Amino acid sequence: MIALVYDQLNQWGKDDNFFMELLVSTESKAIADLGCGTGRITVEMAKAGYRVTAIDPNAEAIQYAKKKDYAEVVTWIIGDSADLETAAYDAVIMTANVAQVFITDESWKTVVHDAYCALKPGGHFIFDTRNPNVKAWEEWQKDDKIDQIQDLNTGDTLTMWDEYEGLNGSVFTFYEKIKNEKTNVVIEDKVQLIFRSYEEINESLHQAGFTKVKAYEDWEFKLATSKAKSFIFHSVK
Repeated sequence: MIALVYDQLNQWGKDDNFFMELLVSTESKAIADLGCGTGRITVEMAKAGYRVTAIDPNAEAIQYAKKKDYAEVVTWIIGDSADLETAAYDAVIMTANVAQVFITDESWKTVVHDAYCALKPGGHFIFDTRNPNVKAWEEWQKDDKIDQIQDLNTGDTLTMWDEYEGLNGSVFTFYEKIKNEKTNVVIEDKVQLIFRSYEEINESLHQAGFTKVKAYEDWEFKLATSKAKSFIFHSVK
């Protein structure tokens, strides 16, 4: 994720509305937003009255987040799931497919375990991930567009494009690139996403101790099928 342009490229959408509606149904009060990025949904949760702890390893993204309205009532942490407090939250959420950045079995097992331990009894672990059966990466690799937007800080023109390394096993690798047309400086971010199956994720959640696990389909309150583009998992401790 390149924090400089993330908010411009990712506007509020159906997925964000779904997460907010799902949180209301859980009657949660204290929430940990794990992998909060630039805090786009984080500050909306704070605005809605939740007590929010936001965690991300990207220090630049946290800096952008802290400039937003309602940021002052959020607890911001530059870190990872190890920084979650034990038995402190009613819900731990990961939005925007953050679950797919944990590309090793060990790292995924760790984040699920940490989320479980961070929840109060009856707490909720909520996250989204793409269905590998849909093979989203095939469409991504057809996209060879070169786009231009403006740096909102300086007004400079930015040229953006992606370069694809491809799929290796279940991990897809690509590079986000941005060039400042005034300075000729190029920013590059290597992105690796794993595509785990519904069955793999379901089993990992049960192994961590979650007793109630279900998944919704494509930002609708209906149980996921094998044809879903996205799974939204909702597990209860």
